[in-house]
Amino acid sequence: MLRHESMIPPLADAIARPIAESTPALIYRPDSYFERLDLSRLFASNRPLVIELGSGDGSFLVEYARLNPEKNFLGVERLLGRLRKIERKGLRAGLTNLRLIRIEASYLIQYLIPAESVIALHVYFPDPWPKRKHRKHRLVNSSFAQLVGNVLLPGGDIYLRTDDADYFAQVQQVFSSNEIFRPVPTPEPLAMLTTDFERDFQARGIPTLRAAYQRKHRPTHQ
Repeated sequence: MLRHESMIPPLADAIARPIAESTPALIYRPDSYFERLDLSRLFASNRPLVIELGSGDGSFLVEYARLNPEKNFLGVERLLGRLRKIERKGLRAGLTNLRLIRIEASYLIQYLIPAESVIALHVYFPDPWPKRKHRKHRLVNSSFAQLVGNVLLPGGDIYLRTDDADYFAQVQQVFSSNEIFRPVPTPEPLAMLTTDFERDFQARGIPTLRAAYQRKHRPTHQ
């Protein structure tokens, strides 16, 4: 749910426009955007951490957090309007295991998430940047796979979905060629939980392409 990233303001702008103090507590604003997050300040309980990069309208994230109260969930979005929409859903559901952050996805993974702290990452329907000259802007590339390997715990998983066949081929190539990952199936209960983009695609007869990979061992480069 990282579509239309080209319409999102630069990271510096996002940081420069602070979230209003009246914003309810599910949206977390770090004291620093240049230091690793102290996860104990996000969540009251120390539970396995799941992150969704690009949470869209939050339909997947909120339902998944509701069904798994034994885990903590962090939703990542660049658009404040989307975050507030997710927040309202999370508050109505009474979720205490959900937090949200406004930031660019790859920056969060590279600079803010502590090493080996995440049990699962979800990346659903990122912007496919279909034009060949724009493909360098795709989120999922070899560098991203290495960053994911750094933050995942051994045995942790990354789950990916897209409607774009070319992007799906790139996803498979990137993770299959990285020695620290092995392919794993997407659990059926997880596959049944859909996103806002996914429901729209299904209504138009567009299939979902899914892939999942598990971190096998310590990355070569930390």
